Amino acid sequence: MSGQARVVDGYDLIIFDLDGVVYLGTEPVPGAADAINRLHEEHRALAYATNNAGRLPQDVAALLVSLGIPASADEVITSPQAAARLLAERLPAGSRVLIVGADALRAEIAGAGLEPVDTAEDAPAAVVQGYGPDVGWRMLAEASVAIRAGALWVATNADRTLPSPRGPLPGNGSLVAALVTALDRAPDAIVGKPEPALFNQAAKRIGAQRPVVVGDRLDTDIEGAVRAGMDSVLVLTGVSTAQDLLAAPAHQRPTFVAFDLTGLFTVDSSSDESGSARLTPRGDPDQSASGWRVSREGDALELAGEGTPVEALRLLAAHSWDGGPPDAVMAAGSAAEEALRVLRLTG
Repeated sequence: MSGQARVVDGYDLIIFDLDGVVYLGTEPVPGAADAINRLHEEHRALAYATNNAGRLPQDVAALLVSLGIPASADEVITSPQAAARLLAERLPAGSRVLIVGADALRAEIAGAGLEPVDTAEDAPAAVVQGYGPDVGWRMLAEASVAIRAGALWVATNADRTLPSPRGPLPGNGSLVAALVTALDRAPDAIVGKPEPALFNQAAKRIGAQRPVVVGDRLDTDIEGAVRAGMDSVLVLTGVSTAQDLLAAPAHQRPTFVAFDLTGLFTVDSSSDESGSARLTPRGDPDQSASGWRVSREGDALELAGEGTPVEALRLLAAHSWDGGPPDAVMAAGSAAEEALRVLRLTG
């Protein structure tokens, strides 16, 4: 990437996660619409890959349009689509599938030539479980009975939480965990991120040779990109934090980190005085151009010097990944104190 003027110029497809990257619930992430519209103006190929099983692709596209982002259903790839595809491959046409989730999941199952049902008494061949705001005990109870009777159990994703304007809320993984506890077993298959299927499908649709994944979760978006052999950008607008990045295992380490989507248009540590979006390449211990110095004292890292917070994070991540996550990050000087405050690495 060192020869590229901007990060986005190195890729022929940008694959966005949605919740926590573009919007929170139905509220836009600040600056996201402007950044994506800028990509449209540059005629960049875009795709959206989401684990959220509560909306059909056309509903996702309509939501994006309502936020001022041009989008079409064929740009959206969802975990219910992947689940329906898997079940259609494993089951005879017309097989009954018990739905634990929203109408969007039901529609994808029906569209795959399978019969959605609601009770274990219908003797379903499979249970498919995805997020839905109305999922409750009755749905889980029917699923439990059906799975104990031998039904194949497929989950759209295992996200423990989903981001919202009110903070993280229980995600499908939390509902899956309820059945895992009751059944003392795991699902037979989980199709959403971090499985690479959604990203691979997005790239295959347009024949992309060098896609990049933009996400807010290390354990889904970034790990999924690593599994797919794709570069990735972690944005700090959703679930994963700077502290999480310092502790990231090798299979969850992004290629880049940015505060938000406008980081796609910067190189390394470019920033403005307001401390808004910045993006920097994956850390290495070279400190020559950062303005910062990082040293390790036992189980603590110390940040000194002056520069942008995102560049400080790059160096802190490099030292953490090289020597292990620190128990504490300390500041030497007021500039370092401010950077750690912005990164929420204090206290």
